[in-house]
Amino acid sequence: MSPKIEEKIVEAIKKVYDPEIPVNIYELGLIYKIDVKKDGLVDITMTLTSPFCPVAGSLPKEVAARASEVEGVTKANVDLVFEPPWSMDLMSEEAKLKLNLTGNFLA
Repeated sequence: MSPKIEEKIVEAIKKVYDPEIPVNIYELGLIYKIDVKKDGLVDITMTLTSPFCPVAGSLPKEVAARASEVEGVTKANVDLVFEPPWSMDLMSEEAKLKLNLTGNFLA
């Protein structure tokens, strides 16, 4: 696996946004795994914030398309899973800050 290709895939995926949340899906923690094979085949495991997400059909296709644009990627497969379920704990600190979900709520 080439770390540089994986970094470029992450940057490409960061251009994909959940239409209901103003944060990219990578920072939301929706990408569980990116596996780059020697032949340029990429397997991406992702989830959605909810199994009933209205973009369940289109978001994985958009992720595959973005990853496929990266030089060195021959094909991108996206596996949509719901185990483990997504939770806000998977969000990056950047995403939590953007959505104002940090700090002590009991103070």
